[in-house]
Amino acid sequence: MTIEFVTAVVLAAGASRRLGTAKQLLPYRNTTVLGATLDVVRTCAFDQIIVTLGGAATAIRQQVDLAGLEVVMAEDFGSGCSSSLRSALPLVHPRAAGIVLMLGDQPGLSAATVERLIAEGKSTAITVCRYHDGIGHPFWLSRSVFGESARLRGDKAVWKLIESGRVPVSGLDVDAAMPLDVDTWDDYERLRAATSP
Repeated sequence: MTIEFVTAVVLAAGASRRLGTAKQLLPYRNTTVLGATLDVVRTCAFDQIIVTLGGAATAIRQQVDLAGLEVVMAEDFGSGCSSSLRSALPLVHPRAAGIVLMLGDQPGLSAATVERLIAEGKSTAITVCRYHDGIGHPFWLSRSVFGESARLRGDKAVWKLIESGRVPVSGLDVDAAMPLDVDTWDDYERLRAATSP
């Protein structure tokens, strides 16, 4: 029997244009926004964790613990998250049936939700999380959509694939609100004010 191999891809290459400072490095709890997100990811049953960097990469390498993770530079990070995904896909272990795609600015992510997605979400090409207030990350992307994912361009490109009707998409119902991600100062203030996940 082949042991299942599970890969995470954490998108952390954003240039934080709306914030004007690297959101990955904003203080959060006793670390940073990205550091806290990676703390959650590390508690999950992943055999491989890939982190994409772009904007503020040098500072992130200096201030965030990336030990044990595979780090890849998204050279064209300014063009949107599709460049991060394209950069990460070639590193995915050949034994992985797909990836769990996560955002590096979502430290309120629940490890239990990730574990459920790993356990229950791999029956279709793409599985999204259905929260009380909408659809959000983490996503399951099967290896069967890697080719199409590598051809995506721009921001929100994975969403375009999800909404295209070209690939089967299922939803994992999560009995919670969507975890906050940080795009603006208001988002950051809401994150800091939120109770612990």
